[in-house]
Amino acid sequence: MPSYLREASRNPFVLKISLLAALGGLLFGYDTGVISGALLYIKKDLHAGDLAQSWIVAGLLVGAVFGALAGGRLADMISRRWTLLISGIVYVAAALAAALAQSSGQLVAARMVLGLAVGAASAVVPLYIAEHTPPKIRGGTVSYNQLMVTVGILVAYLVDFALRDVGSNWRWMLGLGALPGVFLVIGMLFVPYSPRWLMQKGRRDEAREVLRRTRKGDDVEEELSEIESVLAEERSSGLRALLRPSLRPMLVIGIGLAVIQQVVGVNTVVYFSPTILTYTGLHASDAIAQALSVGITNVVFTIIAVLLLDRVGRRALLIAGTIGLTVALLTLSAFFAFDWKDEAPWVALLALVLFIASFAIGLGPGFWLMISEIFPLGVRGSAMAVCSVFNWAANFFVSYYFLQLVGAIGKAWTFGLYAVMGVLGIVFFLTKVPETKNRTLEEIEHELGAESTRPSGSPRTA
Repeated sequence: MPSYLREASRNPFVLKISLLAALGGLLFGYDTGVISGALLYIKKDLHAGDLAQSWIVAGLLVGAVFGALAGGRLADMISRRWTLLISGIVYVAAALAAALAQSSGQLVAARMVLGLAVGAASAVVPLYIAEHTPPKIRGGTVSYNQLMVTVGILVAYLVDFALRDVGSNWRWMLGLGALPGVFLVIGMLFVPYSPRWLMQKGRRDEAREVLRRTRKGDDVEEELSEIESVLAEERSSGLRALLRPSLRPMLVIGIGLAVIQQVVGVNTVVYFSPTILTYTGLHASDAIAQALSVGITNVVFTIIAVLLLDRVGRRALLIAGTIGLTVALLTLSAFFAFDWKDEAPWVALLALVLFIASFAIGLGPGFWLMISEIFPLGVRGSAMAVCSVFNWAANFFVSYYFLQLVGAIGKAWTFGLYAVMGVLGIVFFLTKVPETKNRTLEEIEHELGAESTRPSGSPRTA
């Protein structure tokens, strides 16, 4: 049995909490996948041109930027649990509104509201899971969020495929998106508050009971004292702590990971897989069918990443995965540059599958996991919100300009540009990003060349 599964099986309560919280990933996953197929029919039904299509895709991302900003604040005010529950309710309402939209403008507005829910969930889910999970299984468990994103994408591809010949199909595709929101709302009714939030509110006895269930055999009192110490520091520093010189190396890494994850073009592949496949000469229904292989690959390789992150390490998978996706992007660039759609149409699909497999073992889970690890607890929530905002902003920029970029410089140069971003990402990981597996924050800070961000004598944190 892999070491992660062996350790995780000893604490089923943590697994339950993590899986239910990770349902928040379904929100983004389903919406990301479903719009890729629905867009082929929306553009005909609502007479949406390239600009309107770009906004239909990117409207969610605009909302997500503000949702990520609000999510961190709400998580501290009303708890991580209630923030996720409210996000689910908002998502249900917005998904139904999107399905009933009568114009491109109405659809964009509904997707912006969807983005508020998705952005808040994306910032809070990794934080909530990390605060419940023992260090030995933190890598795999926090990555459940990314696994749920990929499951949501695959489910959406299956829905697109099943409804491709149904009347008003895109409305059904978008309307069924309400279900992930319902699942999240129900799931949040069965999970406890984060022990750190309970301590923040002075509810130490409740925090102790939660930790006793999630820390089998560990010293609960020591961890409670540690949380108490960190909260005292947080109250004395607040958001100003993010501006301290000692935190700059960590912010550079967090923001760098956030931006690189998007500028390699991942969401153009996910959002526009069927569209890209139509460039190879396929009809819309055939393109949706072939896009299923992208969704299946995404899930399979994310599961592999969950099993490997706590064994192989984060940095090695980041580098290996980014090398793989860069090769895939260069292959796509060559495919369109030399017009292989008649001689070897299968090359484009193979490149898309290689791209998503490489992303799924590296940048996909790696970014969200590492930003939950590299920052001291006293500023972790605020720092993760900042990184999430940069991630969603880069996602918007890349997704919004994809169709316009293809129109301006062509398909070959577009994918070639993404490949250049992949090369820059590899260099960044080799020179700036530390390994965080089984390491204390002090060790990470020392490698980054930063002074300690905690007062002298405060406890060490894994």
